[in-house]
Amino acid sequence: MSRKGQRAIEVKNASVVYRVYHDHRLSLRERLTIGRRSRRFTAVHAVSDVSFSVKTGEVVGLIGSNGSGKSTLLSAIAGLQPLASGSIRVRGDATLLGVGAVLDAQLSGARNVMLGCLALGMPRDEANRRFDEIVDFAGLREAIDRPMRTYSSGMRSRLHFSVATSVNPDILLIDEVLAVGDRDFRRRSLKRITELQKNAKVVVLVTHGLHQVRKVCSRAIWLEQGRLMADGLPEDVLDQYVNFTGGADEDLDADD
Repeated sequence: MSRKGQRAIEVKNASVVYRVYHDHRLSLRERLTIGRRSRRFTAVHAVSDVSFSVKTGEVVGLIGSNGSGKSTLLSAIAGLQPLASGSIRVRGDATLLGVGAVLDAQLSGARNVMLGCLALGMPRDEANRRFDEIVDFAGLREAIDRPMRTYSSGMRSRLHFSVATSVNPDILLIDEVLAVGDRDFRRRSLKRITELQKNAKVVVLVTHGLHQVRKVCSRAIWLEQGRLMADGLPEDVLDQYVNFTGGADEDLDADD
C-alpha cells in the first residue's frame, strides 16, 4: 500500500494541442499545387503549460467551465492522451472511470462485472465473491442480466464506478460520473471516495458539482481555457471560481 504523503502524480509544464482540420474540399488545382498534406487546420490548445503534483491521501476536485481542458488533462494523466510538450509522471496504476474500453455493450451486466474485475487484475474467485456487493452498490440487481446496450448512461456509469472502485485502485480518475444516478447512489459514491482517501489512495475528480468538491475534496484545481487559474484549499479556489463565473456554475442541488 502506498504511504500517505508520497508524490503520486507529477504534471510538469504539460500541454495538449489538437489539430482541427478545416472542412474544405480541395480543388484539382489545389491538390496538384499544395498536396493533401497541406490541409489547413487550426491548432487548439486544450491544455497549456500546466504544472502541479498530487500526493497520496489527497482527493482533488478538478473544476472549470465547459471546454476548459479538464477531461483532456484527466485522459493525459491516465496515459490515453499524448502531450505536445511537458511531462506527466504517475506512481502506481491509474484507473479512469469508466472501464468502458473493457466493458461490452452486447454482453449482460453480470458478464461485464466479471469481465471488468478480471481486466482490473482481480482473481476470478475473488470476483465471484465480490459479485453481489458490486451489483448491489450499483443498484442494478433487477437489470443485471440484461444486455448493457439496454442500460441508460446513468446505469452504465454506476456499474463502471462500482467495478472500478471494487479493487481499491492506486489512483482513481473520475470524469463527471457522480453527476448521474439518484441521491442515494451519489452519497454511497462520495462515502467510497472518502474510504479510498483514508487508505492513502489518490482521487482526482472532474465535476461541475461544487458541493461534491466541498464535501470530499482536500484540494481543488481550477482550469480555464486550458490554463491553471488556481490551486489550493477547496473553499479558496471555489470562491475564486464562483466570482469568475458570476455564480453561473454554482450548485442547484447542494443538499446531496
